Amino acid sequence: MMTQVLICLLTTISQLLDAERSNLVSVKKIWDYAPHNAFTDLIRFRNRWWCTFREAQSHRSHDGVVRVIMSEGGDCWKSATLLKQDGIDLRDPKLSITPNNYLMLIMGGSIYDSQGVYQTRSPRIAFSQDGYDWTEPRKLLAEDHWLWRVTWQGDWAWGVSKLGEGHDPRRCMLYRSQNAFDWEWITEFRLPDNTWNASETTLRFLPDGEMIALTRPHWIGTSRQPYTNWSWTKIEENIGGPNFIQLPDGSLWASGRRTGENPTTILACMSRNSYKPVLTVPSGGDCSYPGLVWHDDFLWMSYYSSHEEKTSIYLAKVKIN
Repeated sequence: MMTQVLICLLTTISQLLDAERSNLVSVKKIWDYAPHNAFTDLIRFRNRWWCTFREAQSHRSHDGVVRVIMSEGGDCWKSATLLKQDGIDLRDPKLSITPNNYLMLIMGGSIYDSQGVYQTRSPRIAFSQDGYDWTEPRKLLAEDHWLWRVTWQGDWAWGVSKLGEGHDPRRCMLYRSQNAFDWEWITEFRLPDNTWNASETTLRFLPDGEMIALTRPHWIGTSRQPYTNWSWTKIEENIGGPNFIQLPDGSLWASGRRTGENPTTILACMSRNSYKPVLTVPSGGDCSYPGLVWHDDFLWMSYYSSHEEKTSIYLAKVKIN
């Protein structure tokens, strides 16, 4: 009994110390012009802020377009571009910077018939030198893939594509590319409980080359070159729209939707095998899908939420002690 009490006490102290490391400095709504504004990402490019998200009639409507907005300092935002394709539902845009200093945008593109029945999908990719003028979105991989987020490591782009709908036969594949057009299959994620229900995945690299994956619904994966063998830890939280970042001090910070009766968007202290929520940003209902950037000694986080009735885009600024 004493041992259990001691473990519980130590766990509580650890959680309190983690919580004290983060302090919400500010939160601001930065966009709400469409009926439904959701699925964000955030980046610094050419000394400016760039945020992207999907605009549509609703979460599940089939009319999605991708908006990119820009800000000099994070206070005032203006539209930089709107990407759309006739008959294609674009969603979940993600930003990255290529080795030759282009801004890269990857997104899913789904097709529905006239009755609204899903037909097929494939990832799309577009590039820009200045954030305003973009190439026409181009298809990637085979039909039914969804390459969800791309992380660059040196000259290589890495990403995980989810293949298939629902619990079965959904599968997740690790790919890499040097030009972002031609993708090389590396391995398939096989989770320890023998399900193939891996989904949205963010990849990051530690300084020693180890790759870390934060995978929906509740997995942290680790692997070393050639990244074909993975070790998985099941965490207690179910995460929607997972993202994480490594700060200059080496610590890992993650964010996503905390699912349950009252969904919220949270910030969590993360390690190679743990995920501890420490901060909840103002949010609720339809929410999450954060973008994370470390800049000027603050963690900046874009996300969307419907806690103020209309589903809108927000920007939070967090101090990490």
